[in-house]
Amino acid sequence: MSRATRRVDYWRDPNAPKPTSRRTSASVFVLDKQGRLLLLRRVDNDLWTIPTGGVKKGETVSQAGVRECHEETGITVEAVGLVGVFSTPEHVIAYYHGDRLDEVRQPINICFRARMVGGVITPQASEASEVRWVDPRDLDHYPIHPALRARIDHGLNSRTPYFA
Repeated sequence: MSRATRRVDYWRDPNAPKPTSRRTSASVFVLDKQGRLLLLRRVDNDLWTIPTGGVKKGETVSQAGVRECHEETGITVEAVGLVGVFSTPEHVIAYYHGDRLDEVRQPINICFRARMVGGVITPQASEASEVRWVDPRDLDHYPIHPALRARIDHGLNSRTPYFA
């Protein structure tokens, strides 16, 4: 087995490992002028997602979402609203380094609506193997984890922020 870090997401799985940590992450929901959604394919689990990452010391949650989007996709955005706060204990993420389980995280994600202000799609090999604008009608053709799909669906279907 590779010594690379691997991520395994669990959803509503009674056999999922028990969380060892709780961390805050930020994500951005970005639609272009044609109504297409910005998606990237993660290198650690090969699933498609919206730009997402951990909040670092010294930055706000919205700054984290903006930074992560640029780091992962090459696109510069500004946060313009809130999709929601997603903190259900039904989503657990296990991080492995080689065969060793390093951490089991129960995430707290704050998802922002954002608009593109610049940049060019440039996938960062350490973060994303692919980045593209996707027509929402085509989302069923992309492997997306249910917890992330809930964020996307809420962003597409409601202007009222989600809290759970």
